[in-house]
Amino acid sequence: MRWRTSRPACSAGRSNRCRRRTSCRRRRPRPCPQSDPEREPGRREGVNQPNIVVFLSDDHAEWALGCSGNSEIRTPALDHLARTGVRMRNAFTVSPVCSPARASFWTGLLPSQHGLHDFLAERDPEVNAVPWLGRETLLADLLQDAGYQTAMVGKWHLGRSEQQRPGFDHWRPRDYLSQVSPAAGRHAVTDDAVAFLRDRDIDRPFFLYVGHYATHSPWRDHPERIVGQYRTASFADIPDDPVYPYGRMAGEALFPTRTDPREALAQYYAAATEIDEGVGRVLDELEAQDLADDTLVVYLSDHGLMTGHHGLWGKGNATVPYNMLEESIRVPMILNHPGVLLGGQTRDEFVTQCDLFELLLEHADVPVPEAVRRRHRYPGRSFRSLCRGGAEPNWPDAVYGEYGDTRMIRTRANKLVNQPTVGRTMLFDLNGDPRETADVAGQKQWETTVSVLTTRLNSYFAQYDEPDTSGLRVAELPRHNRREAWRDHGRHDIVAHPPWLTDQADR
Repeated sequence: MRWRTSRPACSAGRSNRCRRRTSCRRRRPRPCPQSDPEREPGRREGVNQPNIVVFLSDDHAEWALGCSGNSEIRTPALDHLARTGVRMRNAFTVSPVCSPARASFWTGLLPSQHGLHDFLAERDPEVNAVPWLGRETLLADLLQDAGYQTAMVGKWHLGRSEQQRPGFDHWRPRDYLSQVSPAAGRHAVTDDAVAFLRDRDIDRPFFLYVGHYATHSPWRDHPERIVGQYRTASFADIPDDPVYPYGRMAGEALFPTRTDPREALAQYYAAATEIDEGVGRVLDELEAQDLADDTLVVYLSDHGLMTGHHGLWGKGNATVPYNMLEESIRVPMILNHPGVLLGGQTRDEFVTQCDLFELLLEHADVPVPEAVRRRHRYPGRSFRSLCRGGAEPNWPDAVYGEYGDTRMIRTRANKLVNQPTVGRTMLFDLNGDPRETADVAGQKQWETTVSVLTTRLNSYFAQYDEPDTSGLRVAELPRHNRREAWRDHGRHDIVAHPPWLTDQADR
């Protein structure tokens, strides 16, 4: 793989085809197209907007990168982006499961605002009939209205993936459900991304979203040339934890993965390296087209993953009630734009997908129209100034999350989790018990902390919670799948295959 060391000179001998596809000449600013007046972006005319590439991977845990301190995993492209860019080491998901987290990236809203509260079983006709996010204005809508050519390749998982959604000029959905050959599908995500870059309209700025999914279960069938390198690994970075005692195992925690954890870990590590190779190919294409200095590159995942951490495999739905464990809620987040963002930074501030939504719009100089903002109170805050080396002394000292009716506040020192379905509030002392083994909410010395954090949690959601989509009434909302904890049927299945890979997915 190559990554940018110097700008290649433009050759006068390039073919006409090459000149059509590359950006040797300066891109002409385009006027903002006419659009829905509610979405009129009000962008400054004549601004030469940056290109944007966002990689949003599925189940890629924050701990599973070399730049995050993993001593054995090999992710050279992502490590390069982090070393020369900005790594947000306290990035969190707003919800530790796929569809709600992705919806928050696209809308800038919390699940209790956009209405997705669990993963969508898209092969279920009842689920797929719901117009999920049908009323929402997405990031792609705003960028397209501002003149961007918008592309989505890879995993969508927000309903009706087979139908191109308005707001996108280019639509190539792929995931583990739609591919005859999972390996071919994984590689095709990068092929589709590179093809878009080569065929794009060079007179328009572009927004390219790349949805990798190699790190999602089932953890098998990854390239042997990579898996073989990890079979002799020590996996010393995976803690030998006792089983988390505050919920019964569910979902991926019950897969046969647990019977051969070393092989599953070798496959998972290989999946992370496989994604890294795909990222490297896109970086090479940007460099070959002389676009590196004109492009913001962002890498993140929808949520984290446990691979033996806390004695579990999976994420928030590895237990019932759902969990908010650190490895479930932490995500990698790396931003790189040479000469625009200040490289070589590791930032400590708390950020989420909602904050990234605001940063991307600020970076593109595209505001959310007032008519759109009047429909919702947006919870995010752009951290672009931090990525440029600035200081924000009043930056929030807590991060919030939700999964259905489970809600969380996490500060530097403590994590409070409220689970109304089972009538429980838990408190974890992150300083004294970083592995979250003991709920201390019932201990007298923690009464004040519980009271203060409960008040803060309720006050936060009171600002943003919308009655028609609130997680507190999730059992009354449309069904997402047949394994929702709030409609828990008590099944405790140890399965041979993930249910979403069968014709009777989630039935």
